Amino acid sequence: MTNDTTVSSVPSHPTIDRRLSFLAPSSMDGETVLAQPVAINVAGPSNPEGYSIYSNIRDGKEISLEEIMDGLRYVMEYRIKGGRFPSLEYDIMKRLADGLLLNMGDVTKRGRFRQRLSEEADVAFQLFGEFLLEVQEFRQAVGEKPVSDLRHALKLDVRCGSGSTEQQQQAAVALLALLTTMYPQFADWKELVKSDGHRDVQKCMREHGDFVEAEKMPEMPGVILAPQALCFDRRIKRCLKMYRTSLDTGLPTEAIPTLREHYGRNILPQPPSTSVFRMIWTQFTDFMILLLLAVAVLMAGTQDFIPMTVLLIVVVLNAIIGFTQEYKASKALDALTKLSVPKAQVLRDGETSIIDSEELVPGDIVILEEGESVPADLRLAEVSQLEIIESILTGESVAVSKDPREIRTLTRKLPLGDCKGNAFMSTVVAKGRGKGIVVRTGRQTEMGKITAAITGQGKVLTPVQRKLAMLGKLLVVFAIVLCGVMAGVQIAYNPHEIGESLKVALSLAVSVIPEGLVAVTTVTMALGVRRMAARKAIVRTLPAVETLGSVTFICSDKTGTLTEGKMGATQLWTSDGTLYGFTESTSLDPNRGDVTLQASPGETPQVLGKSLKDVPAQMLISLMVSSLCNNSSVVVKDPEEDVPVNPETESAATVTIDTEAQDIPSSPSKVEWKGIGDPTEVALVVAAQKAGFPKSYFHDLGYTRIFEQAFDSERKVMSVVYKAPLDDNNNNNNSSSSSSRHYEFVLVKGAPEEVLNRCVGYLPSTPAGEASSPLDVLKPSEKSTTLPLTEEFYDNVQDASGRMADEGLRVLGLAFKKVKLNGGGALIETDGDGLDHINNKIKDPKEAPPPTLRPTDVDRMTAANVAAVLDDDDDEEIPPGYDESELMFLGLIGLIDPARAGVQESVRICKEAGITVVMITGDHIQTASAIAKELGILDEDGRAIKGEELDLLSEQAIAELKPFPNVFARVSPDNKLKLVTALKSRGESVAMTGDGVNDAPAIKAASVGVAMGIAGTDITKQAADIVLADDNFNTIVEAVEEGRRVFDNILKFIVYLLSCNCAEIFLFLLCAIVNVPLPFTVTMILWANIIADVPPAMALGVEPAEPGLMTRTPRSPKRGILTPTSLAVIIFQSMSMTLLTFGIYMWADRSEGHLDYAHSEAFTFLTTLQLLQGFLSRTMRTSIFKNNMFGNMWMIYGVGISFVLMIIGVYTPGFNNILNLVPVNGLTWVKVLVGCIIMVVLSEFEKFVLRRGGWTI
Repeated sequence: MTNDTTVSSVPSHPTIDRRLSFLAPSSMDGETVLAQPVAINVAGPSNPEGYSIYSNIRDGKEISLEEIMDGLRYVMEYRIKGGRFPSLEYDIMKRLADGLLLNMGDVTKRGRFRQRLSEEADVAFQLFGEFLLEVQEFRQAVGEKPVSDLRHALKLDVRCGSGSTEQQQQAAVALLALLTTMYPQFADWKELVKSDGHRDVQKCMREHGDFVEAEKMPEMPGVILAPQALCFDRRIKRCLKMYRTSLDTGLPTEAIPTLREHYGRNILPQPPSTSVFRMIWTQFTDFMILLLLAVAVLMAGTQDFIPMTVLLIVVVLNAIIGFTQEYKASKALDALTKLSVPKAQVLRDGETSIIDSEELVPGDIVILEEGESVPADLRLAEVSQLEIIESILTGESVAVSKDPREIRTLTRKLPLGDCKGNAFMSTVVAKGRGKGIVVRTGRQTEMGKITAAITGQGKVLTPVQRKLAMLGKLLVVFAIVLCGVMAGVQIAYNPHEIGESLKVALSLAVSVIPEGLVAVTTVTMALGVRRMAARKAIVRTLPAVETLGSVTFICSDKTGTLTEGKMGATQLWTSDGTLYGFTESTSLDPNRGDVTLQASPGETPQVLGKSLKDVPAQMLISLMVSSLCNNSSVVVKDPEEDVPVNPETESAATVTIDTEAQDIPSSPSKVEWKGIGDPTEVALVVAAQKAGFPKSYFHDLGYTRIFEQAFDSERKVMSVVYKAPLDDNNNNNNSSSSSSRHYEFVLVKGAPEEVLNRCVGYLPSTPAGEASSPLDVLKPSEKSTTLPLTEEFYDNVQDASGRMADEGLRVLGLAFKKVKLNGGGALIETDGDGLDHINNKIKDPKEAPPPTLRPTDVDRMTAANVAAVLDDDDDEEIPPGYDESELMFLGLIGLIDPARAGVQESVRICKEAGITVVMITGDHIQTASAIAKELGILDEDGRAIKGEELDLLSEQAIAELKPFPNVFARVSPDNKLKLVTALKSRGESVAMTGDGVNDAPAIKAASVGVAMGIAGTDITKQAADIVLADDNFNTIVEAVEEGRRVFDNILKFIVYLLSCNCAEIFLFLLCAIVNVPLPFTVTMILWANIIADVPPAMALGVEPAEPGLMTRTPRSPKRGILTPTSLAVIIFQSMSMTLLTFGIYMWADRSEGHLDYAHSEAFTFLTTLQLLQGFLSRTMRTSIFKNNMFGNMWMIYGVGISFVLMIIGVYTPGFNNILNLVPVNGLTWVKVLVGCIIMVVLSEFEKFVLRRGGWTI
């Protein structure tokens, strides 16, 4: 899964993206804390092309302009107005002014030709005036603007024009008055208005004179309510006040209609539906199909019913296959309609009731029970052992334990898996109960945004579809020209035979159209699908087979695709400088693997024992932290029920993991183990188990957890507090009653730099005999067992951490702290977070409206809820001894997700094939870069970039990055869509992998979307073109090779078909020009096309891949099927057959009594050469003598069938009369043999020239 990180700064750069970003404050004073809600909605300055700084959900972006404006409006009304914050950070205000000015001109269509300013443009205009009144730095930023920029952005002439509203006119007059009175440079109001609008503005100033003197902006219509947001960084009481609700009574029923009108109904965007009839109709409106139908009609007109029947069969077959593929693709959209939750248990007016989920509004209190689906995005307020399965969003099948505490972070965006305090629409409660506040509904929910992104992706033709359509149009033009030329020549020589000339010309037109093209293309792709399925790549859309062969970029997830997806601990560095290793680290079986003491190079590592007397204190306490500061576990499945059984909690089928007293089933090799929880934490648990010290070992000693501080993205650490009995014989004492004496200690793990910054000392080597047990270092002692930190120790930790990261390991720091005897002390009061850190002199009541704001109906209806929520902090208070400070450093543990076997070789093949492999991961950039270098993805001069940097770049800027990064670390699924769009904008063909529902938009937008078959969700699979049954990167590369083979074969039979058909055309034209009788009759032309076109072409569709296929550079998506080189080959091959046949025909006796024999001889000669050309077309550049003659048995069968049909047509009495053929003698076959030899020589010469010139077809 991918993660996101905090953006530390937003540089002022013209390529900064429209998306959101945060500014990390240097100090948490009132100004910077308040600046965050403003900065969260502000991006960099606009670029010269004038795009909006806000992303738009209609364009597939993560947040809409309306959301941005609602957030800013709420901040103004409830945070700034009334002089509460007259000063804010200048940089933020400068960019806010740029953004507001840029969006004041946002328009919506009004009728076909007229446009009007949008509601968001009016809000931007209003906010511009209010910030001008309230904030000094905003006034300073506006004063630096040129008057021409203001005149262009404010559009005062439009706001005062005939089509404007009264509200727009009042706001325009008020803002004009503010600008002219505040700034000497803007004193002349006419400079701020276009000249042709002076009269309208003067009129408005007379009509709304009150606002000229008022020095204020008019009140905006509508209700100002809290914007929809996850609120993961807000406390419960703050959320209750924001949404004016109560956990005890919920919202009043009378307020629901107003809230629903403002927020909208809680329904997902409906996907566009396509009827079955329309799908079928679409199959018959394709240009090539229409062309074939037209030819079939013409054949019926000439009473050629056999070829007409063949054409109709081809058309129907193609329609059936095309309809099937489109019907399957539509299922991705149909599945979205099933994600809505029909009912919800809600608290309103103090009573619980079941209502339709679409009636929910932000502020509703929803009650969750086990087995229910979540009806909207919630901010959880109360939980009781609540666990929710979020696999539909994240792809993780393990239920996520929920915690209502706020997550302190400096970013508005947080990976969904890290939002422990939220529940998302359409996820399922696996365990426990909960109560939450509805904070997002309908389109604004996570599922709503994904649905909108998927349904908003229009149907885009694949490269092969576009190329075949273009080829068909070119062939029509070619046929029309040839018809005209042929008819003109014939009529010029024989004016009295106009009808016969037109019929022959029509037959030539039919000949030039390769009627087998559509059928052969479809069958070739279908066979490619079958072969790819055998390689564990399931193709959902037929043209994706060919498209995959032309990809230039493969953007692949790291975890589970490039790597095994199994995290394991490989190294442990302890504070005494000792390095330990773990064998079989990724195996979850606790009986497999040991801990080794790393030896010097060339020496065998020493395997350590698994008892207290065999392990040093530093190693034991480090592994204790790994095991106990952890909420994950390793379980063994019940073989009968296939249900995980936790060996530490399940008494009916206990599995003891302690290696000294194992109760494992008699056949350990048959036991299937499974990790429950975060993969990183599972790896830590497994590491302790392999050393012989699982959780159960410490629980048996009486160790009991009494406090926990969960990991969050701001602290980047997790800590737990344990208590242990202080009895002399505690090693055999399982009692931990409150009456016994005990001691307490804190165990901490997290980011190495964060853990080390919280430490004041470290645990050095313990002299032999000083302690009876390594665990004694945790007990209270008058003698200190630790040493203070030194610069040298800091350097040692940094060197060890850097070395591990360079090896591609994910590094965690470990530490501990003794507390005191019998408890950690009394609680102390804390200041909370967010606005509670503001200096009391300027701190106003939270969420209170300014005195000037008139109460609305919603305010009056929900006043009781707001009054019931006190302003005291609802943060969990931490005992002073339990805080994460004054720790003792223990060591570093390095974990790795090993690369899959064969991936390095696959990456090398991709490079040789001209394909750029891009790794996408949620890992830290240093770890990701190390793995990428190991796999060969990242070269020494390569580039890696973080997701937070990607957020700050526009799609154009990403596309122009040089060198283009091969590693994208700490990215979110939103970044994937942005990356795909950027690469496609520069003409690349992109394959994108993904597994969660939030990956679906990027997968659908990619040239080829690749979903994971094991880890992927159903929605992702249905949105994808290809599903990997084994989630393996090697399979993608194999699929690329198969895709290249498919296109290669398509090109071979296209060149073959056009060469053969053009040979007939050129032969007829040549005979017409020299005014000799035409060599074939109309019936012969059609019979030759039937027997010589489809069977050999079908055989070419299953031709094995040529050597060196994966050493060619990818085809450009913009390159047509026929290139100048391929056209030259077609002309050379067709002219070779034409001239040889023309020579034979001119040599023959064409007198009146022998003309039929000359026709039959020419027919036999040319048809045989065409069948031979089928063999010669098996390779485009390689000599036919270097190719295995029997490598494609289908070619032998196909040519054999065609040759037999030709013999039947020539020698079968009666049937040859229908075809106007007569039997030919042995001399003709000698001529045929000589012609074949000459054809082979010419073909070898052509391929030699292509190889020598380095040309590709």
